[in-house]
Amino acid sequence: MDVIDKARRAGINWLDLLWLGFLAGLAFLPPVTEYHKLAILLVFGALQLTEGWIVSKLPKRGTSYVVVLKIVLAMLLLDHTGEVSINSTYWPIYFLPIMTAAEYFGPWPTLAWTALAATSYCSYLIPALQEYEITAEAYELLAIRVLFFFLAAMVVNRFVVEIRRQTRKYQQLAETLAETNLKLEQAQAEARRSERLAALGQLSAGLAHEIRNPLGVIKGSAEMLGQKLGQSDPLATELAGYISSETNRLSDLVTRFLNFARPLQADLIPQSLIVVLDRALSDVASVRKDLPVQVEKHYDENLPDVPLDESLSEQAFVNIVQNAYDAMGPAGGRLQVRAERTQSDGIDGIQVQICDSGPGIAPELREQIFNPFVTTKKTGVGLGLSIVSKIMDGHHGFIRVQLRAEGDAQTGACFVMFFPAANEDSTNRMVAPLIASGSAGMRDRL
Repeated sequence: MDVIDKARRAGINWLDLLWLGFLAGLAFLPPVTEYHKLAILLVFGALQLTEGWIVSKLPKRGTSYVVVLKIVLAMLLLDHTGEVSINSTYWPIYFLPIMTAAEYFGPWPTLAWTALAATSYCSYLIPALQEYEITAEAYELLAIRVLFFFLAAMVVNRFVVEIRRQTRKYQQLAETLAETNLKLEQAQAEARRSERLAALGQLSAGLAHEIRNPLGVIKGSAEMLGQKLGQSDPLATELAGYISSETNRLSDLVTRFLNFARPLQADLIPQSLIVVLDRALSDVASVRKDLPVQVEKHYDENLPDVPLDESLSEQAFVNIVQNAYDAMGPAGGRLQVRAERTQSDGIDGIQVQICDSGPGIAPELREQIFNPFVTTKKTGVGLGLSIVSKIMDGHHGFIRVQLRAEGDAQTGACFVMFFPAANEDSTNRMVAPLIASGSAGMRDRL
């Protein structure tokens, strides 16, 4: 059975009321005093009004029930509107179940329902033959009526099938447009992010340069003050030490900004992504031995090489894994790492999923976490994920937050990273411009 236009059948519309008006007109035509006829017409009207409800409640068999009921009602109406039922002037009532079948079903089922309706109409020949002699002209008239049943069914069904085809075509076009609009919005968001990063990089470079000089003076003065005071004034010496250590911390922060603003080059060489990923997992695990984290690895076999800058890609993995460890906290948890072969926009590559069992990312932050200075932690400046995003851009891939499926009992954040596979053009070294940070900046976490 073809797809039913449920939206049109969902309720009563003005066409149904107009149809009922024409049906009511039959009640005032002979035989007027035939109450069985009036009752059958009333049931026909009620069935028309409830047809959409029946179809919605019984999507698989409701349409068949409606057609069968209309055929039965048509037989009853002919039986009460003529001395010889097959000669009843109400025989066109059979067009109602035939057109209903043509509206709901495909061509072959429509022909089958029409044949059933024609058979029920022709069944009145049996009692007629017992009382009357049927002439050749009567048989010809009967054949004409039956052929008109099939002609009407095919005309209506052809129109309905064409409407359905056009509807599916427009639906596919709408889906394509929606997908295109989504990609366009993503591209616009990436463009705006790149513009913000470029402007921020220039601003950060300028500010960092201007701040570093006074910091150098403050640090030198604090060290000289500590050396001059010596042991004569322990309190002043301690305070000078605080000034020097905090100045060092600010200097490190300024270095992060400079590294973030400084354009670097991603030297892309086809190599195994699994080796780099495992090394990053091992590095973080060795540093965070205090956290009871269970790492589960699920790697597809025979994964292709991908163009990688070994150092930058490792730092991108380290940033994500460190975020996962921090999110799970002292209680630890489970870290699931998957690497599988896939396609993105028709491009072969490897998709890496890093999912933790922490509290997850708030919905309002999912579109912002890759922007600089967006952080949910008390420490850090929020450059880590923005740097990872730029590293992925330099690898011609992407990173995104994967939303949990509705009803998924698992919690935590899940990051998806896509690396395009190596091709003929990538057999030689490729250099891609990239704004990223050095090791200090890249280890800054969300």
